Amino acid sequence: MSAEVTATSASGVQVLRLMRPDKKNALTRPMYKALCDALEAGDADAAIAAHVLTGSGGMFTAGNDINDFLAAGMGAAGGVNEVLRFIRLLPLIKKPVIAAVEGIAIGIGTTLLFHCDLVYATPDATFATPFLDLGLVPEAGSSLLMPRMMGSHRSFEMLVMGDTFSAERAREAGFVNAVVPADQLEKTAMRAAKRLAAKPPEALAIARAMLRGSPAEISARVDEEAIAFERRLKSPEAREAFQAFLEKRPPEFAKPT
Repeated sequence: MSAEVTATSASGVQVLRLMRPDKKNALTRPMYKALCDALEAGDADAAIAAHVLTGSGGMFTAGNDINDFLAAGMGAAGGVNEVLRFIRLLPLIKKPVIAAVEGIAIGIGTTLLFHCDLVYATPDATFATPFLDLGLVPEAGSSLLMPRMMGSHRSFEMLVMGDTFSAERAREAGFVNAVVPADQLEKTAMRAAKRLAAKPPEALAIARAMLRGSPAEISARVDEEAIAFERRLKSPEAREAFQAFLEKRPPEFAKPT
């Protein structure tokens, strides 16, 4: 387990907390590995009925660490293996996942929410998927799941235009269940998780599987996106976008001739 991801369990609920607030909980490869290990262990543990995912320091996550992306684009050893492991795991998780979102949820911080069963957010929560502005493409099955949940027009706003959604707009779009005060966020998520933990486990598993449908279609889209995403990581556009981000300047993209 990474020191930047903690896993605790009580009353049938596993709580996974991102603990890198000095970097806005941006996810590194070790953090992805820790999340995968904990989710797989929780799914295999009969004592765990639900997972709760949350952040720390008043924020959820700024998404993937840009330095990791830049290193992967330059062909660093390990590449995006742990990231791929995580996004491929998301549609395969067998037990309910509840997200408690405070502050920023960027990139994977937003797209993973479409794999959750319940999402609660604070009034200051914001959601953004700026993949295109970084020379990238949607990931984690978002090009399939977002239009299904919130329609193609709003999905285009978020995935292509790169618009940021407020907590209330996210609730209206359907991927946030409720907006609650910050001091009630984790209590609300835990209350829901404990309610799930008290239900008949076999009936819960069957009902959830029926609601979610076969994961095969989602997994296929995840893989399709992943191929395009990995290619884009090595593209001149992406390298320029990452470098510009780190240097805090506007990117300079080559214009088509």
